[in-house]
Amino acid sequence: MINIDQIREDTPNCKDKLFFDSAGASLVPNLVSETISEYLEAESQIGGYKLASLRQEEISGFRTEAATLLNTHARNIVFMSSATSAFGAALSAIPFEKGDIILTSNNDYVSNFIQYIWLKKRFGVITKRINSLANGDLDTSHLEFLINEEQPKLVAISHIPTNSGLVQDVTAVGAICKKHNILYLVDACQSVGQLVVDVQEIQCDFLSTNGRKFLRGPRGTAMLYVADSILEKEYAPLIMDLHSTEWTSEDTIQLGPEANRFGLFETPVAFVLGFKAAITYANDVGMSNIQSYNTKLRERLTRNLGSIPGIRLLDKGTQRSNIITFIKEGVDKATHVEFLDKHDIYYSVSSRSSALIDFDKKDVEWAIRFSPHYYNTLEEMDRVSEILKTL
Repeated sequence: MINIDQIREDTPNCKDKLFFDSAGASLVPNLVSETISEYLEAESQIGGYKLASLRQEEISGFRTEAATLLNTHARNIVFMSSATSAFGAALSAIPFEKGDIILTSNNDYVSNFIQYIWLKKRFGVITKRINSLANGDLDTSHLEFLINEEQPKLVAISHIPTNSGLVQDVTAVGAICKKHNILYLVDACQSVGQLVVDVQEIQCDFLSTNGRKFLRGPRGTAMLYVADSILEKEYAPLIMDLHSTEWTSEDTIQLGPEANRFGLFETPVAFVLGFKAAITYANDVGMSNIQSYNTKLRERLTRNLGSIPGIRLLDKGTQRSNIITFIKEGVDKATHVEFLDKHDIYYSVSSRSSALIDFDKKDVEWAIRFSPHYYNTLEEMDRVSEILKTL
């Protein structure tokens, strides 16, 4: 069980508002902001290079904490600046040729679709989508059919889309990819930090995630997991530097043996340590405890919202996350926004441009997105619902 009182003491800025935007950028624990501030102050005194050399063991501990979170080894983790850059680094490492196939879902993240479209324009790489079942789940039978029919180079799936609470069965997909020896990339930017995510169970080759969402880290932080099977081959991103590889002769390089080959030398070290502090905090609370408590929050909130006349809940799927999307029928977006802002409720608006396929199927142009997290209380789920009854 989690100690909600202690967690709220560690997150004092959650007490004066109804904060439901952890899928955007979460409230960080005091430990995170204090860690960043302390390092920046020390850096201002002796300079970035000297301080980094003195604290190298502390800095490298980021990979150890992240490995504990994802059930892997430090060698398989590399710091990145965003989930999109991590996802892109993985994509760029794959030796695509004209006519190669990527399989993805209808519910992938918009930035991923943008990269797929650009790969088609520049290199002739084709993307095909796996069907969704009527309840929103991924049709794994169709995935098997497409693999047998198309012989894809890559399967890439978003664990949880940014515009919906749907949780896609990335473990089932991983088992299928492993059986057919297909490369597998998972975008976990909305799942790591709110659910237990185990890369050994998923059996993915790459997994990208960021710090600012449910992991409660600072903006500008992310990480990429790279499986040993990838590190053992000459897979590397298009952009590398002396941190990624060794220049061995005028026209040869030697790739590094660890996931660091996907990263770059220049990193915001204070934020790396802030991200490490956020991961340490989550590990200490326990991801299974966080997931269990988050389930209670989600069930209370969705039950409450579902009982309010006119509220249309938009999320589908056998398994759902702490992203709850809805609209009040007959009420326009501007009125929703004005109402929520007036009541000091923190949220996001998801638009059709970030979820074109999903929102067209739901026949909506936008949706309100609530994303409560484990520093919220059950009483807050009731309070926001009572407020929404007056919308």
